[in-house]
Amino acid sequence: MLTIHAADLVITGDRRPPVPGGALLVDGRELAALGPYEELVAAHPTARIRRWPGLLTPGLCNPYGPELLEQVYHPDPREADELGLEPVTGDAFAALATAFPMTDARWGASARRGVQRMLAHGTVAVAGALRRRAVSDAVLRVGLSQEERFERPAGPPSLDPLAGRTLAEAALSPLPSKGMDATFAVFDVPDEEALVRRGAATCVATVLGGRLVYRRR
Repeated sequence: MLTIHAADLVITGDRRPPVPGGALLVDGRELAALGPYEELVAAHPTARIRRWPGLLTPGLCNPYGPELLEQVYHPDPREADELGLEPVTGDAFAALATAFPMTDARWGASARRGVQRMLAHGTVAVAGALRRRAVSDAVLRVGLSQEERFERPAGPPSLDPLAGRTLAEAALSPLPSKGMDATFAVFDVPDEEALVRRGAATCVATVLGGRLVYRRR
């Protein structure tokens, strides 16, 4: 099925100029075309249309895979009264792991919730070696790619891949013209400067291989 994803501005992530009123044509899991919305609609009048506010960009890579998924506990909402809703880190995590041993099942559940938080920040890949099978399985099941990391990035770890980084530094790879996986993110900001200033929490949609894996309600 053909789907056109349209946004106020499309940034390709390479030397191609931004496309105001741009759009992507997605055929299954592949990106079939990139260009002005009017041109894609005229060429493919039966395609399903998804309109997004703001900026459509390449998907982002979070450099803190192990730190955010294997050294942190992401609470279940049913644990909110006891643990809150934010990731449990540092001494609090050490105390939690002592009181309630982190079994493979618990690691896997925490990682799945952590991955959902990452998707809500436009993340399509994580960098760094994941050593726990349950965590790696949670990442692969969603479709995030695992990238090699040659040095530990400057901290502190953040769910926001744009914290301390430019879009060019955070993007996994530029948007292809056609024939490769349709993997991208959309942010409710007017331009790249606003995105870097306000951060990836402005994400409204994340698409992995043509699949809409996150949509802000």
